[in-house]
Parts: sequence; C-alpha cells; structure tokens
Amino acid sequence: MDILATPETGYIGRFAPSPTGPLHFGSLVAAVASYLEARSQQGLWRLRIEDLDPARESVSAATEIIQQLERHGLNWDGDILYQSERLDSYEQARDQLTLQGSLYPCTCTRKETDRIYSGRCRNKTISDLSQPHSLRFHINESELTIQDKLFGELQWTKHRDMGDFIVRRKDGLDAYQLAVVVDDIYQGITDILRGADLIHSTPLQVSLFKALRKPSPQYCHIPVVLAADGRKLSKQAFAEPISSLTAIENIRRVLIFLNQKNIKGKSVNELLRNAAITWNIDGIPRLRGRSQ
Repeated sequence: MDILATPETGYIGRFAPSPTGPLHFGSLVAAVASYLEARSQQGLWRLRIEDLDPARESVSAATEIIQQLERHGLNWDGDILYQSERLDSYEQARDQLTLQGSLYPCTCTRKETDRIYSGRCRNKTISDLSQPHSLRFHINESELTIQDKLFGELQWTKHRDMGDFIVRRKDGLDAYQLAVVVDDIYQGITDILRGADLIHSTPLQVSLFKALRKPSPQYCHIPVVLAADGRKLSKQAFAEPISSLTAIENIRRVLIFLNQKNIKGKSVNELLRNAAITWNIDGIPRLRGRSQ
C-alpha cells in the first residue's frame, strides 16, 4: 500500500472534515484540540477533505472550511488530501482484503439490518449474485481493546458492540471506514484526536488496520458539543457556522470549553501558541458540554 513520504517525527495528527457545510463551533473544537495536541508535541498536523459522498456535499464547503481554518490560525502541514482523488488506493485495499477472504457481498437493505450486523450474508460470494450489493468487511476479532488517551481502556465485543460493516456501498461509492483507514496509513497518521461521537467507528477501523497489516494509531476521543436543546451540535441540526470575523473570540471559547488555563493572546496565532505550550489533555472534561 502506498505511503506518503514524511519528515522524521514522532507525532502526526490530522483533521478530516466532510464538506457538507462550513465549520460550526463543535467542529472547531475538534480542529483546535487535534491541532494543539500535535503542536504541543512538535508534531505534524495534516488536513484531509473527506469528499466521497457528492449527494451530501456542498460545492463551496471545502473552500469555506479551508478559509475558516486559515483565519483561525490553524495552519496544516503539507498538501491537503482530497479523498475524491484517492479512489484507486481504496480499490487496491479492497483487492487486498478480497484476496485475504475478508470481504463478502451483502444484499441486505437498511430495514433488514440491525444496529449491529448479524452476518446473514456472510456465506455469499460474488458469483452467486446478480442483484445490487454492497461489500462488507468481516471482523475476525471477538474482542478489541484500545487505550484511549482521555477515557482510558475501551473494549468492544463482536455481535454486542460491533459487527461486520460496509466498505463499498450498493451505489458504488467507497464507504467511510475503509477510506479513512487507507488514508491514515498513506498520511502516516500516528495519533487521532476526534469527537466521542466517533467512538463506535474505532473498533471497526482498528480491525481494518490489522487486516491491512498496519499498526493502528493512538486514539483520543473528546466530548462533543451540545446545542442549547441538548442535541449534538452538527451540520445536520443546522448548527450556525463560525464567523471568521470573531476568530479570536472563537478560539478563546474553544479553549474554555476544553478547560485549558491559558487563554491569553491578542491574535489567534498568539492564543494558539500560548495554548500549545500549556496544553493539558487531561484537563478536558469527559462529559458532553454546551457551546455557550
């Protein structure tokens, strides 16, 4: 599998938004936290645009996100990676997994599928099928355990907490889990800091890393931001985009949300520089919090 040549460094993190709309406060929290974790360790921070689902994407969102990051002082290392330009790499990974017997076709609809997939199509082969189908990855592990930097030991059991999952959709689009892992390998990602709403994806991705014979990154999941009504702040819930006109105040609010002590600075660059020096990941609250 192809791997991006990178300078010698002990830490490579990333921020990987989907271009379904501009950044809101919750996504800025994830960006700032992952940025500061990387900078506090003199590491690299990469930017990836996860643009694999055209039906959900906004034409202008990628450009807006990039501009928002720049105006908030969140400068990434190296070139921006666009997943839409990496389709051949995902196909190569699927070919490898197919040869290993890790993939199988699935004709199940969403209505026929529980939250944890039962494996009902596990014995099907491509030669048996003439109808539209997705491709599922078969998780071999009965249990998976990781040491999360914030939450400590996390463990998942197959059929109870995780099940076989889709890596290529019926419509022919590459699915999130495989693309993320292939790109983390390519970019040399050593550490992933992201919202706790993605914890459920972690065992699936760890299993993929194992199948592709690559070490999985260190994970850290931080609390998601809640709107005033108690729901997760998200683009789907029409969260208000952050304004670059108030970038300094936005960064200061993020640092307060993350329970960081150093919130002094007359510019975004000074704020971030000071925050990186005193960055304390253990200070981040483990419970969800309000944006205000």
